[in-house]
Amino acid sequence: MAGAIIENMSTKKLCIVGGILLVFQIIAFLVGGLIAPGPTTAVSYLSVKCVDARKNHHKTKWLMPWGPNQCDKIRDIEEAIPREIEANDIVFSVHIPLPSMEMSPWFQFMLFILQLDIAFKLNNQIRENAEVSMDVSLAYRDDAFAEWTEMAHERVPRKLKCTFTAPKTPEHEGRYYECDVLPFMEIGSVAHKFYLLNIRLPVNEKKKINVGIGEIKDIRLVGIHQNGGFTKVWFAMKTFLTPSIFIIMVWYWRRITMMSRPPVLLEKVIFALGISMTFINIPVEWFSIGFDWTWMLLFGDIRQGIFYAMLLSFWIIFCGEHMMDQHERNHIAGYWKQVGPIAVGSFCLFIFDMCERGVQLTNPFYSIWTTDVGTELAMAFIIVAGICLCLYFLFLCFMVFQVFRNISGKQSSLPAMSKVRRLHYEGLIFRFKFLMLITLACAAMTVIFFIVSQVTEGHWKWGGVTVQVNSAFFTGIYGMWNLYVFALMFLYAPSHKNYGEDQSNGMQLPCKSREDCALFVSELYQELFSTSKYSFINDNAASGI
Repeated sequence: MAGAIIENMSTKKLCIVGGILLVFQIIAFLVGGLIAPGPTTAVSYLSVKCVDARKNHHKTKWLMPWGPNQCDKIRDIEEAIPREIEANDIVFSVHIPLPSMEMSPWFQFMLFILQLDIAFKLNNQIRENAEVSMDVSLAYRDDAFAEWTEMAHERVPRKLKCTFTAPKTPEHEGRYYECDVLPFMEIGSVAHKFYLLNIRLPVNEKKKINVGIGEIKDIRLVGIHQNGGFTKVWFAMKTFLTPSIFIIMVWYWRRITMMSRPPVLLEKVIFALGISMTFINIPVEWFSIGFDWTWMLLFGDIRQGIFYAMLLSFWIIFCGEHMMDQHERNHIAGYWKQVGPIAVGSFCLFIFDMCERGVQLTNPFYSIWTTDVGTELAMAFIIVAGICLCLYFLFLCFMVFQVFRNISGKQSSLPAMSKVRRLHYEGLIFRFKFLMLITLACAAMTVIFFIVSQVTEGHWKWGGVTVQVNSAFFTGIYGMWNLYVFALMFLYAPSHKNYGEDQSNGMQLPCKSREDCALFVSELYQELFSTSKYSFINDNAASGI
C-alpha cells in the first residue's frame, strides 16, 4: 500500500525540502525589495483653465493646456469677469503625462482621483448634499503632432463632502473648504502615449445644475499607475512560476492516476488548488503590451477570487477529512455548511466587481460609490461577504479544534502501544501539525506584511541599500502562496514505497506479508484520523495493496 510522500519521508528529508522552499521564499522577497522599484507612482496634475468662446459647444474641440496649439488661458476665475467670460465657456484642461514625458503600456492601468479647490463666498456657499456635475471628454494620440481621438465622453456627477472650519464671516471669504477627494477615472490599460482631459462645469440655474457648489478655483488630479520596472519584474516572476506549478501539477496527477483506486476528495481538491494557482500564474499580461485590453483588471480580480475560494475550501476539507465520521467522508456534499459561505461570499464580491470595473469597461468615469443607491448596494454586497467570511472562519476554527482534540486523545494512548506503532503515530501527528503550522504561518505573514506595507513610507534605507517594502510584499506573498501550493502537491502526492520496506523512522513494520501490512496500516489510520484519504485500505486490504 502506498501512502502520501509526507508520511514516508524522513524528518531529515522533510527539513531539507523545507529549507529549499525557505530559500526560494527569501529570494521572492529579495526580488521585490532589491530589484523591483515601487509598485506604483502617483503624479499630481493641476488643470489649466482654457476659454472656449464658441457659441456652440456641442461640437468637440480639444483644448491643449500647453504646446504649439495651446488654448486661450486665464489664470483665475476673477480674470474671467472683466473679459465677460461665462462659466460655461471655461474648460479645465489636463494633459497626461506632464510635458516631455510619455505614457507606456508597461504602466498597465491608470487611476485618477480628483480634488476641487473651492473658495468660501457668502453669496455662493456650498449647500447641503451638493452635487457637482462635470462634462468630461477624454482623448488620446500616439504622436505629439497628430489629431486627438475621442476615447470617452460622459456626464460625471460627484457628491461634495466639504467642511469649512472657520466662521462664515466676510473676513474669511476666499479661504478654501476642506473637501474629500473624489474618485474620478480608472482605465485598465495604457495603450497610448498621450491623453487629454477636457472638463467643463456647465451651469443651468433652471435645472439646478452646478448651483450651490461654491466658487471652484481649481481642479487638481492625482494619477496613479503601475511602475514599468515593477511590471517587468512581475511578468518575469509569473513566467517563471507558471511552468513550475504546471509541471508539479501534472506530476502530482500522474502519480494519482497510477494508483489502482480512484482519487479521493482531498486529492481532487489539492489538484483543483493547483489548477487555480496555474490560472493565476499564466502571464497573459504580456499581451497587454501590444493590445488595448482594458478588461485585464477585471480578469485579474476574477482569477484571484477563484484561487482564494479554492484555498479556503481546501482548508475546510483538509480539516474535515481528518475528523469527520465514516459515512460523511470523501463527499463534497458533506461540507455544504462550510463551503456554502465561501460560495455566497465569492458571488457577492463578483457581483460588486462587475458593478464597478465591469461598467468601467465602457465608462471609465463610473463609480458605484457616487450615488446613494450604488453606495447602499455596494455596502450590502460587502457586508454579506464579510458575514460569510466570519462564518467560514468560525467553522474553520471549530474544525481545527476538533482535529487537534482528536490528536490529543490519541496521544494519551501512545505509551501503551508498541515501539513501532508509537513511532509511526508520532510521525503522522508531527506531520499533520507541521502542515497546520505552515498554513498558519503563511496566513500570518500575509497579514503582517500587508500591515507593514500600509504603515511604512514604502521603502527602508539600510546604509546604501534601499529596500522597497511594498514591492517585497507583492512578490514575496505571491511567491509564498505558489510555494505553499507546490509543497502541498509534492508532499501529498502518493508515495510508491511499500509499507513492508523501510519507513520514515528507519524501522521495519511488524508484518511479513503485504496482506498483513495492509491490515496493520488500515487499523493504524482508523485509530488516528478516520480520514477518507486512507479509507480505501479497508476496501482493498484483502487484495494486498
